[in-house]
Amino acid sequence: MNYELRITNFKDKQIKNLFLSIVLVLLSWFSSAQVTSSIDSTSIKIGEQITYKIAVEADTTDLVVFPEGQTFMPLEMVESFKPDTTKNNAKYNLIKRYALTQFDSGAYTIPRQKIVVGTKTFFTDSLKVEVNNIVIDTTKQGLYDIKPLIEVDKSIGNWWKYLLYIILFLTLIGGLLYWFIWRKKPLTQEEKVALLSPYERAKLSLQKLDDANYLENEQLKDYYSELTGIIRTYLDEKVYDHALESTTDELVNRLKLLKDGNQIDLKEDDIKNIETILKRADLVKFAKSKPDIALAEIDRKTIDIEIDQVKEALPEPTEEEKLRDQQYREEQERKKKRKKTIITIAIASFVIIGTLIGLTAYYGYDKLKDNILGHPSKELLDGEWVRSEYGAPGITISTPKVLKRSDVEIPEAMKSKLRTGRFVYGSLLDDFYIFTTSTVYTDPNQEADIEKQVNALISLFEADGGQNLVVKNDKFVTPNGAEGLKTHGTGEFPTPGTNKYHLRNYVILNFAAKNVLQQAILIHREDDKYAKEMADRIINSIEVKKEDKKQEENKEEG
Repeated sequence: MNYELRITNFKDKQIKNLFLSIVLVLLSWFSSAQVTSSIDSTSIKIGEQITYKIAVEADTTDLVVFPEGQTFMPLEMVESFKPDTTKNNAKYNLIKRYALTQFDSGAYTIPRQKIVVGTKTFFTDSLKVEVNNIVIDTTKQGLYDIKPLIEVDKSIGNWWKYLLYIILFLTLIGGLLYWFIWRKKPLTQEEKVALLSPYERAKLSLQKLDDANYLENEQLKDYYSELTGIIRTYLDEKVYDHALESTTDELVNRLKLLKDGNQIDLKEDDIKNIETILKRADLVKFAKSKPDIALAEIDRKTIDIEIDQVKEALPEPTEEEKLRDQQYREEQERKKKRKKTIITIAIASFVIIGTLIGLTAYYGYDKLKDNILGHPSKELLDGEWVRSEYGAPGITISTPKVLKRSDVEIPEAMKSKLRTGRFVYGSLLDDFYIFTTSTVYTDPNQEADIEKQVNALISLFEADGGQNLVVKNDKFVTPNGAEGLKTHGTGEFPTPGTNKYHLRNYVILNFAAKNVLQQAILIHREDDKYAKEMADRIINSIEVKKEDKKQEENKEEG
């Protein structure tokens, strides 16, 4: 009983849903919006344009979305114009125009177009267009042989711009490094003084002391502090390396010991003069003594003389000391150069790493790596593509490389029954493989068995090591309106020279006409995004040459 009740409830629910769907359809019929489409001509010549117009009448509050992009295939959209809008009471009348064209003769159907008005979706009617060949009057226009191929200079592209940017950037970085690090900067006054010898610095300090006007202002303490500092600094650098921190008695005793040890040829009077001035300076600094200005001037002259005496008393440096001084200076220069080199390397590394981080954030790691280190598929994708027609009847296709003719071994028993041509790039186990073939049966009533051909190719994949093959079939229409079967899927294919398998995508496009079978096959690695872009570009470029109806009728009559 419960089971019957559940069935009844389920049927009631289905009826309600069906009724609701019918109501929604009826509501859409009686919707306030109206959508119509039209073309200004149903017959054009090759390359001429027609205007496709979509007219929409909708409420002022409704958002209207028109189709965009190449949705008019097999016709090509040349231009999409801005909608014209007029207001009629509480409604808007919108007219959207598109310029369409086609470069192959034949009868074409513009597919239905989707328009969204508010929350509702509308579809226009499909429209037929006849594209006619241009008739040439050979009595007025002569016929000429096809002109031979000529070589043209290959375009250099935009690589030179990027090279120029890199050169300018490196030049800027190099200029900044040179200006702030390697350039010999003008010496400051302190640096110039530091390069002087101790004797020259002492003499220069005495001249600065004269210019300080300490005596005119009776600043005796400051005057004697600098005066004794000059003689102490000179002695510290040339005679006794503790002269600055020694007391007067310690310094004098040291000079006497050096004299007695014949390490310095200084007279007793010179040592006495230095001692007298140092002690007088101590009295001025610590006992607040105030000697006469004239005596201070005499002390200044005495210090000047004693600096000369000390210089004369010093022994000439030995060759070992000169070599040691030279090695010291060279070592200092090496340290400076090493410091500059380290700074330069650090800045250059920072700039390079910062640039790489910025480019990685902007472009992504994989794309940046592929641009710097290179990627085989990306090089094919970015290279100069070739568009050509292969086989008879021809398959027109755009590829990154020219497909090469590959001989097909046909059994003797089949040679009289068919002819075929094959063009390939790569091989079945390569990372990217392109294959086209056109087969014509000599029997005009022989129809190609697409299913049999597809099964043969799948068996070929398996024979070459393919496994776990997934097979899907879909309808396929080329840009020039040729219909075919698209067999596609994935499979694991072996990598030559290894025991590894890689997942690959494959696409088999089959086009069958009376006693003709044309195929295009693409195989590429599933994890190669550049190969996928190439495959999509190739598939969207395929056009199959079709015979006119008149030619078919003539063949049948013949």
